[in-house]
Amino acid sequence: MAYKVGDACVNCGSCDSECAVEAISEKDGKRWIDPGKCVSCGACAGVCPTEAIAEE
Repeated sequence: MAYKVGDACVNCGSCDSECAVEAISEKDGKRWIDPGKCVSCGACAGVCPTEAIAEE
């Protein structure tokens, strides 16, 4: 299952550099994870200060 960014995202970008497959980008004022690229490693969720990223 891919990870998804929830409404608690403050668009800080902390997750960007943690993504080894470059699945994270900005969309509509917050971060977005491309489910086709996400390998479900969880690295992004581990660094999110608002705990906005969770596995679907």
